[in-house]
Amino acid sequence: MKHFKISVLLCIGLLYQCKSTDSTANSESNKMELYLLIGQSNMAGRAAIEEQDRDTIPNVFLFTGDAEKPWEKAANPLNEYSTVRKKLSLQKLGPGYSFAKEMAKAMPGKEIGLIVNARGGTSIEEWHPGDSLYNEAVSQAKKAMEFGVLKGIVWHQGEANVSRYDKYMPKIEFLIASLRKDLNDPDLPFVAGQLSTDKPKRINFNKMILELPNTVENTGVITSENTETIDNTHFNSAGQRLLGQRYAKEMLRLIELKSQ
Repeated sequence: MKHFKISVLLCIGLLYQCKSTDSTANSESNKMELYLLIGQSNMAGRAAIEEQDRDTIPNVFLFTGDAEKPWEKAANPLNEYSTVRKKLSLQKLGPGYSFAKEMAKAMPGKEIGLIVNARGGTSIEEWHPGDSLYNEAVSQAKKAMEFGVLKGIVWHQGEANVSRYDKYMPKIEFLIASLRKDLNDPDLPFVAGQLSTDKPKRINFNKMILELPNTVENTGVITSENTETIDNTHFNSAGQRLLGQRYAKEMLRLIELKSQ
């Protein structure tokens, strides 16, 4: 009889352990999936917010950084809550809106959280690890990570560096390595984008940035082909939507590779 009671207790313990493990796994899988969007003005958004860009996106939330209400339904301008942005009137449509739409479409049922912390006119040197732009991005990401899992970083920057493009690659390599270290994910997907092709001086930068995946693992680059600008620098609304779709496609590819 004594042995029978011990066996029953052992079985109950094992069942409880299995249930607890399953519950933990389910909890992890149900967490909000987070994306950090950083860079300069094209990431902050300078394109007009048109009628099709005015709605919220189902299951997509924007990190506000507010202690009482940290998240709200994502709506343009997405860079509104950036802790480093310029004045609010400058924040318009960037690639984040269509990026989020495509990510939500690809992962129905998942809650997606955007941490958008861009600032126009900034060089990659100003995003150096330890400096304010970098520190703010990491700080916002860590706060948001209390509510979910960081799945990737979207980076659009380079206008301020086209004249010294040949010194850019080591700096972006260091930036990626630092972000991955400080955000505790050595394989965190990172996607960068080309600049507009309206000015010849950007050709060398755009060629150079395409080499990033050959230099750093788990990175991708999207092209700016078939896009137009409003002022030879900032993508127009259609261009931003196209870039966002490309960012999502590349991010999904990297996430899939990481999971294999």
